[in-house]
Amino acid sequence: MTYAPLHGIRVIELGNYIAAPTAGRLLADFGADVIKVERPRTGDELRRWRLFAGDTSMLYRTTNRGKRSIVIDLRSEEGRQIVLDLLRTADVLLENFRPGTLERWGLDQAALDAANPDLVIARISAFGQTGPLSHRPGFAAVAEAYGGFRELVGEPGRPPSRTGVSIGDTIAGIYAAFGAVMSLYERDRAGSKRGATPIDMRTIDVALNEVMLSVTESLVPEWEAYGVRRERTGGRMPGIAPSNAYLCADGKSIVVAGNGDAIFQRYMRLIGREDLAEDPALQSNEGRWEARDLLDDAIGAWTAQHSSTDALALLDAAEVPSGPIYTAEDVSADEQYAARGMVQRFDVHDGEQVRTNVGFPGIVPVVGGASLPIRSLGPELGEHTREVLTELGWVTERIDAYEEALA
Repeated sequence: MTYAPLHGIRVIELGNYIAAPTAGRLLADFGADVIKVERPRTGDELRRWRLFAGDTSMLYRTTNRGKRSIVIDLRSEEGRQIVLDLLRTADVLLENFRPGTLERWGLDQAALDAANPDLVIARISAFGQTGPLSHRPGFAAVAEAYGGFRELVGEPGRPPSRTGVSIGDTIAGIYAAFGAVMSLYERDRAGSKRGATPIDMRTIDVALNEVMLSVTESLVPEWEAYGVRRERTGGRMPGIAPSNAYLCADGKSIVVAGNGDAIFQRYMRLIGREDLAEDPALQSNEGRWEARDLLDDAIGAWTAQHSSTDALALLDAAEVPSGPIYTAEDVSADEQYAARGMVQRFDVHDGEQVRTNVGFPGIVPVVGGASLPIRSLGPELGEHTREVLTELGWVTERIDAYEEALA
C-alpha cells in the first residue's frame, strides 16, 4: 500500500503558474486529492511555458503531477457556485491571484467561511494581503529583488543575476504547503467543533518578497548590528573559505567545500601546500576568509593539473567534501538518484507525439528508503471535469450542456 498520510484531504487549487501549483503538487505527492481549477480553452498559462513541442509543456506536467483538472469560468456566477460547492467538500483552498481578485469574484472571506467554516485558505501573492504594497502585481523575479535575495546572486562588480529556476515561486509554494498542513493540524487539535478556529487564523498569507527575505539568513541583522553590507561573491559563500568552484584540466568545473578546520588541513596537504596547512593565520575560518584569494589561486592551480574525475577521486580519498557540477544528462544517469527513485520515468504525450521514457524528479522527502511513486503527471485540460461534477451530483445532461458552453 502506498504511503499517503494526506489521503482524505481535499484541496481546491485556483492557482496559475508555479507558486500555488507547487503547493498543490506537494500536497498531492503525499496523497491529497488536489482538484486544479483551470480557465476554459487555455487553462493554466504554465501549459505553454518552456514549450518545445505540442501544447503542454514538461514544466506543467511536472508542477501539476498527481492532480485532477476541472474547467471553470471563475468570472461567471455559475463558476462561482461550482467553486463554492467544491469548497463545501474541501479542506484546503490554494490561490495565487493578485489580492482582491477572489473578492471581485464573490469569493471573499465571508462567502468562503459560510461555505465551509473549517476551510484552510492558503493565499500567495507578491507582497502579501496587507500593507502598502499589497495591491501591486509582481512575479517572483521582482519579489527576489525586493527580498534582498537578487542582490546576493552573481559575480562581484557585475549586475545581479538570477538563478536558473523560479526559486521564489517554488519556495513560496513550499511555505504555503507547510502552512496548510500546520493549519490542518491545528484544526484537528480543535476536535469536532466546526468553526472553532476563526477564518483569519485559518488563512495562510504567503508573500513572495517575504519568503525570499526569509532565506537571506543573517543579511539584515549583520547590517543593523555591524553595518556590514553583504555583497555578491560569485561561487564563494560569504564569510566561509575555501569553498568554491574550480576549473579542471578537462574543461569541467567541480565544487569543493574544504572550509572545516580539520578538513582544511587534509585539503592543503593533498594539493601539496603544506605551508598553507601549517600557517597559523589559516587555522580558523576568519583567517582563511581574509586569505580567500590566495587559497583559491592555490586550489585552482592544483585542479588545473587534473581531470575532474581524477581530482574528485583524490578529494574523496582525502575525505574532502566535493562533487561534480551536474547537467540534466548527469542527473538522468546518476546511480544515487536511481537508487532512491528520484528520477521516475513515464511515456508522456505533449500534444504532438508520445515522448517515451521521460524522467521526472521524484517526491521529496523520502519516506521508507526511496521516493514515493508519482501517481500521475499533470493532467490534460479539463480531463476530470465530468468526474468531479458527477461527484457533486450533476447528471449527464447537465454536464454535457456545461462542457458545450465552455468549448
